[in-house]
Amino acid sequence: MISRPRLLIAVIALCSSPLVAHAQGDMSGMNMPGHIMIPSGSIITVADVEFMQGMIAHHAQAIYMSRMADAHGANPRLLRLATKIDQSQVAEIRIMQDWLRRWDQFAPDTSSWRTMHMSGMLTAEQLKTLESSKGVDFDRNFLVMMIQHHNGALKMVADLFATPRAGQEVDVSVFANDVVSVQTAEIGVMQQMLAQLPEK
Repeated sequence: MISRPRLLIAVIALCSSPLVAHAQGDMSGMNMPGHIMIPSGSIITVADVEFMQGMIAHHAQAIYMSRMADAHGANPRLLRLATKIDQSQVAEIRIMQDWLRRWDQFAPDTSSWRTMHMSGMLTAEQLKTLESSKGVDFDRNFLVMMIQHHNGALKMVADLFATPRAGQEVDVSVFANDVVSVQTAEIGVMQQMLAQLPEK
């Protein structure tokens, strides 16, 4: 058994080691989850940071959903749409992560959808339904659920712009407006695809 003095010396030595010092240095100035600090006079707001963090989780779940399409027998047109959603949202996640790091804010990774729940995101029960479906049933479930998911993203943007002073930083504004234009168009396509599926 290690005595207390020896244990204390070991802890001090470990904390002063180059590896730990480097890890601590990497986190300096980086706001951690739940601790958003905005410098006085900054053009960005807490709402901007929360929007970008939340949209990373939101996009990550859409990517998870889209990557089911091939293995679940989606029709070719739906598979093309799912691939487009996957590829475009992977790129947008990188944009959001870069923006957050540039402003010294915590940037969630793509596993964040499992712990962060934003507007329109699928519940655990809905995910089970999607995961257990095949063929036309998968197509129908995917379209209904992705329309719900996209509508949630539109609500997130509306909430952002409804918040005083939020959405004024140029990159946030451009990104949020792009979300509206792209996902509104995709909702239209998905509604058309849904109407063309064979009836049950």
